Amino acid sequence: MTIFSRLLSSSLACLLALAGQAHAAQTLKIATVAPEGSLWMTEMRASAERAEQATEGRVKIKFYPGGVMGNDATVLRKIKLGQLHGGALTGSELGGLSKNAQLYGLPFLFDDPAEIKPIRQQFDQYIRHDLNKAGYAVLSMTGVGFAYLMSSDDVGSREALEGRKIWVPQNDVIAERTFRAGGVSPIPLALPDVFTGLQTGLIDTVANTTSGAIALQWHSKMRRLLDLPLSYILGYVVIDQRAWNKISEADQQATLQAFAQGSDRIESENRRSDASALDALKQLGVQVVQPSESERDRWRTVGREVVDALIAESRLDGEVIGKLRAELQRRRQG
Repeated sequence: MTIFSRLLSSSLACLLALAGQAHAAQTLKIATVAPEGSLWMTEMRASAERAEQATEGRVKIKFYPGGVMGNDATVLRKIKLGQLHGGALTGSELGGLSKNAQLYGLPFLFDDPAEIKPIRQQFDQYIRHDLNKAGYAVLSMTGVGFAYLMSSDDVGSREALEGRKIWVPQNDVIAERTFRAGGVSPIPLALPDVFTGLQTGLIDTVANTTSGAIALQWHSKMRRLLDLPLSYILGYVVIDQRAWNKISEADQQATLQAFAQGSDRIESENRRSDASALDALKQLGVQVVQPSESERDRWRTVGREVVDALIAESRLDGEVIGKLRAELQRRRQG
């Protein structure tokens, strides 16, 4: 063997070794507030098992459930520092990273829950692209369901709502500004503090899915539900691109497919659970309040004006929102 052949052989061996290192087995550390034993944790663990099998053990996932890694802001900070690789979060937490993460959560955007499926088929791509630019791979996007206003008292008119003490999630600028624009003073609280707030009377009105209200035991304080979709809640599992890019493209696709199956199952169960929960709330004496058409129009106008203001402040993506609004209008007129 010539000196040239030896050098070439040695170089090829080094390149192969480096390639092997680049796509060595990866254990992704993901934090979530979802408690152990919940539907979310059960399906995410099943998705992780499918991913591990499909990649022959090259992709493993370690979950930190129940908020043991801290609140969502803490989780994002730990991801940035490399202490975690990812998290299961909602659009309100990711809104600081992506202008489109709260696209479906824009206030009073949808008239009917049936509108969401065809819209998502067209617009999920914009959210994924935006989060990719922010440095995150999107493992899954899962529909949690529509949030509705629920209260211990009347919520059917502006006058009634002006007397309510409405909870909004901490740092949810869209929700806070929407209610202020609607003549209501919101009370920001972290999610774990909401139940205590309801017990003490600090708040008397919340927004959540029907199944979420029951799961968190908020329903025991509720007597009215406003039949007007407030926002569509989407749950994300995101991974820091630095960790994700260490996985081969084939293993990435296998992992995405595994989590897509879990996401479909969660969405299907969420729809069933929300329908069952609404029936249960009615049986417990919760009154479903039908707002007048003028009240519906008022809230839609408030929501649109708040979104337009946030677009003007460059907090939201006006181009994508414009496309979404146009598509909704086209479908409603068709």
